[in-house]
Amino acid sequence: MKYPKVAGYELVQQIGGGSFSTVFRAVNIEKHTVAACKVIHISENTTEKERTSVDKEIRIHTVLKHRNVLEFLHAIVVDLKYKDKYVPGIYMVLELAAGGDLFDKIAPDVGVSEDIAHFYFMQLSSGMAYIHSEGVCHRDLKPENLLLDAAGTLKISDFGLSAVFKLKESGKTRNLSERCGSLPYVAPELNYDKPYEAEPIDAWGMGVILFTMLAGNTPWDEPSKRSPEFQRYLSGEIFNEDPWNRLSEGPLSLICGLLTVDPTKRTTISEIFVHPWCMRPSQIAKRGAVALAEELTESLRKAGDLEYAEPTFIKKDSDGDDVMASMPAHQSQFTQSLLLFSQTQSGRRYTPHLTRFYTSVPPSDMIGHIKAAFDALDVKWKDAPVVADPRPDADPDETITEDNQDLQTTRFRLRVGGYDRRNIMFKGWVELEPFSWREQEGCFCVMTRDVGNPISWRQLWKAVLKSPGVEPYVLRK
Repeated sequence: MKYPKVAGYELVQQIGGGSFSTVFRAVNIEKHTVAACKVIHISENTTEKERTSVDKEIRIHTVLKHRNVLEFLHAIVVDLKYKDKYVPGIYMVLELAAGGDLFDKIAPDVGVSEDIAHFYFMQLSSGMAYIHSEGVCHRDLKPENLLLDAAGTLKISDFGLSAVFKLKESGKTRNLSERCGSLPYVAPELNYDKPYEAEPIDAWGMGVILFTMLAGNTPWDEPSKRSPEFQRYLSGEIFNEDPWNRLSEGPLSLICGLLTVDPTKRTTISEIFVHPWCMRPSQIAKRGAVALAEELTESLRKAGDLEYAEPTFIKKDSDGDDVMASMPAHQSQFTQSLLLFSQTQSGRRYTPHLTRFYTSVPPSDMIGHIKAAFDALDVKWKDAPVVADPRPDADPDETITEDNQDLQTTRFRLRVGGYDRRNIMFKGWVELEPFSWREQEGCFCVMTRDVGNPISWRQLWKAVLKSPGVEPYVLRK
């Protein structure tokens, strides 16, 4: 089975995905354009309810056109009756968010500068004001649904839980009743079995996101009596504690307005734009893509994380620039400054994940150390099928047999999962491939998250490479 061409796009590189879907980088060769293609797999176990839910997501996402909303381009369905020829699934072609996850660039428990938080929060506010004007409530605002394009512009994504609450023609609104969303980001009124107003739900989520940008962590596990932190927020005690006492007066007053428990008194999205902190001009908007990328990743640089993502052995040309074979659309000053291209055995490759590292021993030796690290961290793992790739110097027309297996390289893969300290599930992949370093066999390891908080995934990545069995072999600047 293979993947079909979708609206002229060929699926060329897997860049994400989980148990039920896979995300590819897709290329339209004739038009010289790139996109993302999300494939939601269809099997004999797929229910009509699941199909209807995806259909609703597509209908809603298709009509949303705004610079801060990930653009929906096209969709096709490959039914099971064609499974002998193509992989069955719902294929959704989307704008490629080449800058990756916004929150993949944020150091845990540190956050970003106030200028960066202001820059991206205003883009989030602009996008959400538009979405609400179209009568749509997102209902699942959280870090993993905020992406960046090749220029560093914020893109709101994933409308799987969204709902229409207002008719544009008449302006008539309705309350919603479905309980959904991730606990650290949901509004407290969802704790009760009553219909709720749509717009205040998203305003609350925006408040949690602003806090998380500035603090590097969510404020609580959930907004209920079960959370000691939320109870201290209600009593006011928490404002004397870190990280709340680090926040300056401007953003803190906005966060408290958005995190007002009574939805009728909560700051609205229209009120965001007249808040004093939001009315100030952006200090970074006109400084260019490189300055934006450098300030966005400043906390990672100070934490030393970027030293692992791109050690000093990466090849440079005579001008000191990274060696690049071409300049596709997703390769911009912004994405290059974010180090979203990795040196691999087969050349420079787009890798939209900063949770990666190189080692001085080959994958066959490193895989055991990584498994031991996951065991020590109480993270579940299982082996995924090993992938054999032709070596870069091998003749592409030569058939691989038992007698010439040295013409191929082996990639080891692990499926991992667990729960972070906010009790939110995470899932992802660990992939190890050979990499020659100073004439000895090394390893290039990429940890790709597909479920969960990007900040929590970064904490896991750091814990793995700092583990006693892994750290002695990790290369860094």
